[in-house]
Amino acid sequence: MRTRQLFAAASAAVLAMTVGCSSTQQEEHTAQHEPAAQNEPAPAPAAAAPAPRRASGFPSMRGGGYIWSWLAYPTGDPSSSALGIEKGVPSEVRLNQPFDYQIVVTNLTDISLQEVVVQETLGPNMQFNSSTPETSPRSSVLTWALGEMGPREVRTIIVNATATSVGSIGSCATGSYNTELCATIPVVQPELRITKAGPAEVLGCDTIQYVFEITNTGTGSIDNVVVNDSLPNGLKTANGTTDVRFDVGTLAAGQSKKFSMVVESSGAGRYANSATASGSGGVSATSNEVVTVVRQPSLQIEKTGPSTRFLSGNAAPATYTIKVTNSGDGVARNAVIEDTIPAGATFVRASDNAAVSGGSVRWALGDLAPGASKTVTITMSSSRAGEICNTARASAYCAEPVTARACTEFKGIPVILLEVVDAPDPIQVGETTTYTITATNQGFALDTNVLIICTIPADQEYVSSAGATTGTLRGNTLTFAPLPRLDAKQRATWTVTVRASGESSVRFGVSMNSDQLEGEPVRETEATNQYR
Repeated sequence: MRTRQLFAAASAAVLAMTVGCSSTQQEEHTAQHEPAAQNEPAPAPAAAAPAPRRASGFPSMRGGGYIWSWLAYPTGDPSSSALGIEKGVPSEVRLNQPFDYQIVVTNLTDISLQEVVVQETLGPNMQFNSSTPETSPRSSVLTWALGEMGPREVRTIIVNATATSVGSIGSCATGSYNTELCATIPVVQPELRITKAGPAEVLGCDTIQYVFEITNTGTGSIDNVVVNDSLPNGLKTANGTTDVRFDVGTLAAGQSKKFSMVVESSGAGRYANSATASGSGGVSATSNEVVTVVRQPSLQIEKTGPSTRFLSGNAAPATYTIKVTNSGDGVARNAVIEDTIPAGATFVRASDNAAVSGGSVRWALGDLAPGASKTVTITMSSSRAGEICNTARASAYCAEPVTARACTEFKGIPVILLEVVDAPDPIQVGETTTYTITATNQGFALDTNVLIICTIPADQEYVSSAGATTGTLRGNTLTFAPLPRLDAKQRATWTVTVRASGESSVRFGVSMNSDQLEGEPVRETEATNQYR
């Protein structure tokens, strides 16, 4: 509340003083100055009025080459009066020459004076030229409406006039003011503003943080401010709450407070809602709508490889292709493929700079956008027969891990080498030579029922046979009983002794078959020179 003191004397006051037309006081001041010579020029016009200033005392006897007179109203004593007026005039002026004089108005109080007005009435032989501040004269009366004057404020009026006849001239100044006792009651209008902020997009395993800011944007405070947020279906706080309330308390004008909450989603989807704020006096506001889309990455994995590999030498390589696809609508961050080398297999190589540690192979795929795929390969080998199954696993942040399995049967096959050698060669008719028949299983699997059949040429006669199984001669065909099994890397030997019965270069023929051989039997011949 602001107050202005009411003076007991009156709400409006008028005072007057005369310059030139008064007797006693005027004569006392003029007696202090020597009259100017008649031939001296008129005083130069004074400078523009200075800016308002505060009074340090009254009267001041301001000097400046002027003769001063003053009056304090309403008591006549400056220490108990409200308004003081001082007038400073030249000691004399020349006929028809412009001159300046000053009127100094002082607020003698420590409160503001309202509607301060100064009027100056010019004598009949005095002509007004101009003033600072300006005024519009009415006849011989000049009026300056100074308005409000602050405590101890001083204002100066400079008047420029001309004497129009010889003798004496005079002017009278009057002042008036109003004082008021005022009471001011502030009129306020508090207003609430609430904003809600949250992420536009998250993954399904992420929490969602919402931040609320409540501001009193009006004037005056608001008590009992609360914030309410009813979460949409599918969102809840960690303790399962769906209706959230914050007690804000009192908000002063311009004050803001922030609150936050963390919620979880039940699954992928679009979640949208607004919060409200309210306070005493029916003040309320609704926030902007916040839309958060919850996305979910989903991995798929495929693994393909050969179903069969045949053992060859010390290793039979098998290459597997692993493809991982993000079939969800969210980014699969930090996707990884891991493959463990199964027992019985040996790591050979892997694509895409895979990291190999012990029996584990790992590919860091980075982020997989929705719909994106990544394909890698791994090659393994085995030195022994049997089925080997290999499983690959793909994982990523916020995605369920997936696995894929591929099996390869590593097979060993019998590879039998048939050899026939005669000794001696050549032979003379009537002499004998022996054919040594060797079957070697160079493969990686058992061969069974190995059957050896020999064909004796016409210029030879059968003498004897021996070996892994017993031979039976029918005509010129010698058939050995089947050998039940010939293990990998094993060999079996048979011998056939014949006598040369004619001179010629003969061909001793051998054929071999078994359960594992497919197609035509393996055939081998040995040439022998017979002479007389």
